[in-house]
Amino acid sequence: MPAWQYKKGLHEIGSGSYAYLQPNGGWGLANSGLIVDGDQSLLVDTLVDAAHTRRMLDTIRDATGLRATDIRTVVNTHHDADHTFGNFLMKHAEIIASKAAAETMAMRSPQEVATLKRNAPTMGSVGEYLLAIFSAYDWEDVELQLPTRTFEGELHIEVGGKRVHLIQVGPAHTVGDTLVHCPDQRIVYTGDILFIEGTPIIWAGPVSRWIAACERIMALDVDIVVPGHGPITDKSGAAEVRDYLRFVDREARKRYDAGLTVEEAVEDIGLGRYARWIDAERVVVNVQKLYEEYGWKEHKTFMQLFDLMGLLWRRRQDGARNGA
Repeated sequence: MPAWQYKKGLHEIGSGSYAYLQPNGGWGLANSGLIVDGDQSLLVDTLVDAAHTRRMLDTIRDATGLRATDIRTVVNTHHDADHTFGNFLMKHAEIIASKAAAETMAMRSPQEVATLKRNAPTMGSVGEYLLAIFSAYDWEDVELQLPTRTFEGELHIEVGGKRVHLIQVGPAHTVGDTLVHCPDQRIVYTGDILFIEGTPIIWAGPVSRWIAACERIMALDVDIVVPGHGPITDKSGAAEVRDYLRFVDREARKRYDAGLTVEEAVEDIGLGRYARWIDAERVVVNVQKLYEEYGWKEHKTFMQLFDLMGLLWRRRQDGARNGA
């Protein structure tokens, strides 16, 4: 596999196949993809807001000559905002997602997210963290645009003469994760089943299904793997994410069995080499979700989870400033 440069913008990765990358791959900085054959094209995911999506569409136009209105199909790999909030700029296209992703998308209001960000300065420590990770995004003008076609299991479509296989592997990262596999080009776009050089976050689980999804990628006959976040990789990237999930599952289970609370487990787990991955504080959500799998009854709200992640994030920031 070529040593793809992890640089912002559109990268041709095969005959008529592209990856749009957004370093550093942290909160909101998702990748997208484009598949073209003749006068037909498919976009894999829109982006976090109107400005980021327009910038991507302008880059595609400048590089390929394709205008947004020329792209007639969009696939959302899952429901998260950083992969779907640009959908309204593609409302002329058929938008495809798994049934579970589409149903969850219908319950997520861009206006609620915009209000949350607007109110963050009054929310104390959790607001500080939310602004630190989301300050670059503007959701005030985002309109909810739902998929127009859904599927369950697998869906085989064509883009011109190119075969594209949509493979539902969720619930894993989210309830409705989908892989976009181009068998003839030996390429797969994974959505957020893969975070490369960044910390995965278990919003749905179970962890066993996410591990199985990584192994499904490893079993595909592919050379090029485009993750939801981070640089282009190959099947070794799927193995890395699988190994992290196994690690955090093993470490969380030890502490659950020992009677530690979620907070105590998070403090006790040494991340080792995974501490170098960006957004390492997501271990909070991962331990909480794993504890719930094991039988833990104390649920945490979205705001409680982000407050705990913010605590770890601030500690890391302080450590970096102090040279620790």
